[in-house]
Amino acid sequence: MDSSSPPPSPSPAPSGSRGASNATQRWSILRRALLARSSSARAQEGISSDHQIKDGTNNISRKASRGFNLIECHSLPISQLAKSFGNSLNGNENDFGQKDVYVCYKLPCRDSSKLDLVYRKEDSLELNDIEASNKYNIDTTGLVCCWPSEEVLAYYCINHSDMFRSKKVLELGSGYGLAGLVIAASTNADEVVISDGNPQVAGYIQKNISINTETFGETKVKSMILHWDKEQASEILNTFDIIVASDCTFFKQFHEGLAGTVKSLLKHSATSQAIFLSPKRGDSLDKFLGIIKENGLRCELIENYDPTVWNLHKKYVAGEDRTWPNYDKEHCYPLLVRISYFSEF
Repeated sequence: MDSSSPPPSPSPAPSGSRGASNATQRWSILRRALLARSSSARAQEGISSDHQIKDGTNNISRKASRGFNLIECHSLPISQLAKSFGNSLNGNENDFGQKDVYVCYKLPCRDSSKLDLVYRKEDSLELNDIEASNKYNIDTTGLVCCWPSEEVLAYYCINHSDMFRSKKVLELGSGYGLAGLVIAASTNADEVVISDGNPQVAGYIQKNISINTETFGETKVKSMILHWDKEQASEILNTFDIIVASDCTFFKQFHEGLAGTVKSLLKHSATSQAIFLSPKRGDSLDKFLGIIKENGLRCELIENYDPTVWNLHKKYVAGEDRTWPNYDKEHCYPLLVRISYFSEF
């Protein structure tokens, strides 16, 4: 995801627990990686320091939950990708490495469409990945996994496919791009642009687009490196009918850039809208909604937007379903935010 994706632990843990210890260690590693280090400091630290940090990351569980499991999927070795696609990869199988895993999604659509995505394996995050985040002012969470809110967004888009018909759609902070790819595969959108601020993540998005080209029909699909804190290219200003994003409101320091990006890229139309799915995460979501309003946009917050997701949420909260033991509604349940221009636009 982009620079406002959540830190790598979607569920809080009680004080003194292993979860809290992991979180402390995680941020300690991140801090050390982001500190600017001179060439002399690097020489003094040598390989042993980097190895120590890498060992620390390998001991951290970076995804504390299973998610809502709304879309059936299974993982296969990356070597299976070439076997499954034969000559259709045109030699691009060499672009995939030992850190990658092939995940096949079966979409709950009438035509039983499927998507094949390439992810990084869990526990494959390295120090150079974190250092790259400092260089580009982005984070590494897009390399970690498909986060629960992204799956919920994809599921929501499948169930509301008509709204995308003949539309130009943008996904912000997409990570591996599941929601954007689902829109391209299961709706009749005219164009889908899947974006992230991390160049490494954008590379994976493009690979996943290439793998699934035959699934998109007439829909045009492309990837884009898009930073929220930079002025956007003139050719994309106010051109998107629908903007979607998931779990992109965690870091408050990026709220202004994210809100400004939505305002600058959303089409000036009474029917254009942005759809965000984000947990409350303390006061972070409320703060973002305030900045959205300051930018002259209106927003609607919806708690119960899908009966299947809502029923799962209630079972997790009540303890009736214990498959998500650390479930906490403030940090795990994504609320739906609908953003649009005021009526004069």
